[in-house]
Amino acid sequence: MNIFWDNILKFPRFFISVLMGFFLTTFNPFFELLRHKKNRFIYILSISFFIIAFSRILKLMLALN
Repeated sequence: MNIFWDNILKFPRFFISVLMGFFLTTFNPFFELLRHKKNRFIYILSISFFIIAFSRILKLMLALN
């Protein structure tokens, strides 16, 4: 029974490491794109346009004023 509780206590650390690994592998290519100076402006402009469009769509869908 002692081994069971040891495994249960290890789960939060495993969960945090899995989440950190997910975010690192997901966002690493975006940070690699920001290293090139000539692509940086286009990349930031397209991300900001996407965020603005997404927020406007959500405001219209949810009827927020």
